[in-house]
Amino acid sequence: MTTTSPLIKSKQSKKLTWWVKHRINALRVAAVLLVPFLVMLQPVVLPASLPYALMDTVGILLVFAGVLGRFWCIVYIGGRKSEVVFQDGPYSICRHPLYLFSTIATLGLGLMLGSVILSLLFAAIVYFILSRTAEGEEKYLRAEFGTDYDDYASRVPRILPKVALWLTHPYVTADLVHLKGNFRDALVFILFIPATRLIVWLRETYDLGIVPIL
Repeated sequence: MTTTSPLIKSKQSKKLTWWVKHRINALRVAAVLLVPFLVMLQPVVLPASLPYALMDTVGILLVFAGVLGRFWCIVYIGGRKSEVVFQDGPYSICRHPLYLFSTIATLGLGLMLGSVILSLLFAAIVYFILSRTAEGEEKYLRAEFGTDYDDYASRVPRILPKVALWLTHPYVTADLVHLKGNFRDALVFILFIPATRLIVWLRETYDLGIVPIL
């Protein structure tokens, strides 16, 4: 395994932290700015119809799938992401499964708003942002672990999983501190549910939907 000087590692770590911080802030700002726009959209599928109810149910299931998937990942990796080239469980089928499940949860947001187009658009935006984040993280990881990470990256896809690669040990040690931190992150996704209810209520109560969308 190749080695890197402490000074270079420090600079790379600071760059990584800066990117992750701004990624989170970018998503928060985007979410706030989107609310007025979302209120003005009027889905072609009527809220009282069966198709809308089915989309809403699938959307809720996707949100919870994303939340549970993130917990599953944290149970495996804990705080070891920067300590070893972790390749077990969900990390055996893609290098950034946390980002995979975040994207899945975002898919549910658009469906709960009654729009397939919004669902795909939100997921695409989040996937792009998280892909850029993963790219920044991997510069640090390649410098930290050298050929070990290069070999891992050559076999395992970045975010979209390759299930045939699945590999896991029979026992997993959980890190409760990182599970607690993930719980706070999970609340953000769970808040998608009441947030979509509020947007739909505002749209219907005040007849604000003026832009049709599929």
